[in-house]
Amino acid sequence: MDHDSMQHFSDGLSTLVLAYVVSVVGSLIGLACMARAQAEPSRAAKARWTVFGAFAIGGVGIWLMHFIAMLGFDVPGVVVKYSVPLTALSAVVAIAVVGAGLSLVTLVRFTRMRLLIAGLLAGLGVAGMHYLGMSAIRFRGGISYAPALVALSVLIAVVAATAAFWFTLVVKTALARIAAGLIMGVAVTGMHYTGMAAVRVDVDPTIAAPLGTAAFDLVFPVFVTSALVVAALLWLLFTSDDDALGEPV
Repeated sequence: MDHDSMQHFSDGLSTLVLAYVVSVVGSLIGLACMARAQAEPSRAAKARWTVFGAFAIGGVGIWLMHFIAMLGFDVPGVVVKYSVPLTALSAVVAIAVVGAGLSLVTLVRFTRMRLLIAGLLAGLGVAGMHYLGMSAIRFRGGISYAPALVALSVLIAVVAATAAFWFTLVVKTALARIAAGLIMGVAVTGMHYTGMAAVRVDVDPTIAAPLGTAAFDLVFPVFVTSALVVAALLWLLFTSDDDALGEPV
């Protein structure tokens, strides 16, 4: 099928706007957790806030954003379903890789090299989650990618994630951390839609009907789980003693 026959905004631009907003919210919460981890004196507390940050950025800012954006993906005339195990695995990958990146700047002494490695890991977490999530798609056909656009999507994720971490670690103001969240939102959504621009679909009606779950059937459990995660993290941040968002500008 011709690439132009696909739709990435089948429900209009609302999915793009909602995906970006969710990505920014998850990133802001995660970066606040990251700042709190740095401020904590004990290693156990640092590790705890780092885990919280990984769930916020990896689970909400990256994975939930991808899930929302994929609600706009459609191949006209073709039933599209998703493998639930692979979809769940993509969330685990995002959280784990982002957590590894965050730990390099929250659990050990800050250096520029560690910042670059952390940004690389977080960016690769964004990209890895995206392409693993794409592998969960099931329909009568297959997906291939334009290599140049895939490479560009990974580069966008790595550069923007590194910049966001730098803002959070080096510039200690609330305004800077808000800017960092906005940058992370750009990283995730920009990487996603650049990666989607690389997609090429080949429909084969002779293939058996796909097994899996329709995207909208996953909406309720995904959103309930994500809402609980966001609510719990916000409660932890707002009931803690220190302001994790930084000093007033």
